[in-house]
Order: sequence, then structure tokens, then C-alpha cells
Amino acid sequence: MRDAVSLEALMPLEQDRRIADVVGREQRRLRDFIRRRVADPSDAEDVLQEVLSALVEANRLLVPIEHVTGWLFRVARNRITDLFRQRRPESLSAPASAGADEERLRLEDLLPSPDAGPEALYFRNLLLDELEDALDELPEEQREAFLAHELEERSFRQMAAETGVGINTLLSRKRYAVLRLRERLRAIYEEFTR
Repeated sequence: MRDAVSLEALMPLEQDRRIADVVGREQRRLRDFIRRRVADPSDAEDVLQEVLSALVEANRLLVPIEHVTGWLFRVARNRITDLFRQRRPESLSAPASAGADEERLRLEDLLPSPDAGPEALYFRNLLLDELEDALDELPEEQREAFLAHELEERSFRQMAAETGVGINTLLSRKRYAVLRLRERLRAIYEEFTR
């Protein structure tokens, strides 16, 4: 009977040691994985802490986890998706952060990292192919306004000076392009963010 009590007392200590080992072994890789996808360092750190907390909680609830590393990265992806859903931008040119020197959200920031494994690479290529097809379907004037502003990062004032087309017309063309692209890409986006 005494041995059973000793083993029960040791179980939480052994579990804590195993969690500490996993955290020590995976924390750096997990942080790097999150930082490649989340631009704001404090948000990235919050996601990391949420993932580690989920590990501790799962351990305390005796949730069976066969492959801890895979589980950690899956939870991280889910937390990152939740973060992006909370802060979904209205368009590709929406500010990535609200601050004195606001940065534009780049297309690259919306795509999965090509280094995130075969599944992420597949989704990235699928999204790029769909985007290319959607851009080809736009009327030429809308496509040119969208590409010049989003990909070439030219200002509307600069484009107006070069083309002789009014700024409001260029704004309107880009707006219609964004609306059409959103509608065209909605299904693939919803599939990807599930």
C-alpha cells in the first residue's frame, strides 16, 4: 500500500518534469514558427504562452497526446488562425497594426509560410494559383490599379500623375477589384481558415 501512495505522489512530479522537458526542447522551434506567421512580437509571445498553457492544461486533464510536437504546432496554428480572425483586415492594404508608423499588410503576410511543411506549401500554391486566376478575370483597368497599388506599392497620386486618370477613379477601380477578388476567393479562403 505504501508503494502505491509513493507512486501516486510521484506522478505529478514526473508529469511536470516531462512537460518541462518538452517545453525546453520545443519552445525555440515553436516560437520561431509563430514569429514567422505573426508580425507583432507581443502577439507572437501571447500565442506561444497560450500554446504552452494548453499543454499544461491538457496534461492536468490527462488528455492523451500521442505526438506532443505535432500537437503543439497544431495548437499554435489554431491560435494563430484565431488571432487573424479577430483582426481580419478589410482589404489587402488595411494597416497591419495601428500605430504612428502604420505598415501595409503585404500579400506575403496573408499566405502560409513555404517553410511550414508540405501542407502549408500546398495551400500556399493553391491560394497563389487561385489569386492569379482571379486577377486574370478582372477587367484590365481594375487589375492594373490593384497590381500597381498592392504589388508595386505605388501611391494613387503617383499612378494618377503617370496615367492622367483621376485619383478618385483609380480608388474606385481598386475598390471594385478588391470586392471582386474577395467574392471570387471567398470559398477558398473559408476552406483554408476552417
